Amino acid sequence: MKKLLVIFLSFMVWSCSSDKKVDHQIIEVKKASKSPNIDGKDMDDCWNKAEWLAMDQNWLGNAYTYKDFSGRYKLSWDESALYILAEITDDVLYDQYEDPLKLWWDDDCVEVFIDEDNSGGPHQFSHNAFAYHIALDGNVVDLAPDELPRLYNDHITSVRTTNGQTSTWEIAVKIYDDSFIDGEKNSPKNLETNKKVGFAIAYCDNDGSKERENFIGSVFVPGEDKNQGYKNANIFGTLVLLE
Repeated sequence: MKKLLVIFLSFMVWSCSSDKKVDHQIIEVKKASKSPNIDGKDMDDCWNKAEWLAMDQNWLGNAYTYKDFSGRYKLSWDESALYILAEITDDVLYDQYEDPLKLWWDDDCVEVFIDEDNSGGPHQFSHNAFAYHIALDGNVVDLAPDELPRLYNDHITSVRTTNGQTSTWEIAVKIYDDSFIDGEKNSPKNLETNKKVGFAIAYCDNDGSKERENFIGSVFVPGEDKNQGYKNANIFGTLVLLE
């Protein structure tokens, strides 16, 4: 218990006083022997071998009930992509704007945060890291360095299947580094064993309001302002890619 308290306090001190990322919520991710078929199902071998991880940190909004929302996810990888299987229970799926670039964060969506080299730091208007908003219709939005939203549909392949109130999102993420330049030809990184990647995943939940009602993430964020993932890669957890 004392050791856990020391770790927590160290994290608090870092978050308040340092611009350097400290590895936390370290997750070891097993390599897929075969790339999963992105079809919104959990039938691939890599998902049978991966463990469920919690998406239970309320970054924004009042307390919610498990009837309103619950979320969990699994991870895998190969040389070409990071793979995510997310299971989201949400009593209302809501997409109020047809235009994918209008107030995209206020619609129900999965948000995937990627920092290719796990370096941390600011990224709101740079590609030091990415905050991919994956809409119910599959469009992928993030802010570009010109401070305008853009579609990054070629970075992510996703399929969502919904049964009752439970949606299964199967996602393949190509990993780009901070040399990415919008409008030019860019190549994703080849992933390899022992690579570290900054990572978090979250869900924007809106049951019919003008603004999202909750934003629930996968990593603990100290302090009162927990909605920092879109601008501060220091709060991301760390993935370690293993065979």
